[in-house]
Amino acid sequence: MLVFTVLRLLAFLVPFGIMMLFPVFRDLYWLAAVFAALIGLSISVIFLRRPLAEVSAQVERRRRGASVVRDEDVEDAAVDDVRTSSRVRDADAPAGDSTSGGPADEAAAGPDRA
Repeated sequence: MLVFTVLRLLAFLVPFGIMMLFPVFRDLYWLAAVFAALIGLSISVIFLRRPLAEVSAQVERRRRGASVVRDEDVEDAAVDDVRTSSRVRDADAPAGDSTSGGPADEAAAGPDRA
C-alpha cells in the first residue's frame, strides 16, 4: 500500500517539478498543478494497474475481516434477550400466578379480590 502511495505521489510531483522549471508555469502554478494532476492520473492508469489491483485486494481483505456491528443486529439481539427472559420467567412461575401483578391485573380481578 505504501509503494502504491509513493508511486502515485511521484506520478504527480515529477511532472509538477518539471513544469515549474518553465517560466510560464512559475506565474501560473495552479495551471501546472492541473496539468501535473492530469499527467499523474494518466501515468497511474496506464502503468500502475498491478499495484492498484494489489491495494484493492488488500483493502477488500481488511473489510471482510473486520466485524461490523449493525444497529439491526443489536436490536434483534435485545429483542431475543427480552423474549428469552420472559419465557424463563413464565416457566418458573407457579401455575395460576400472574407474572405482572400490576394495577391492570388488580382491576381485572375485581373488588372482592383486592
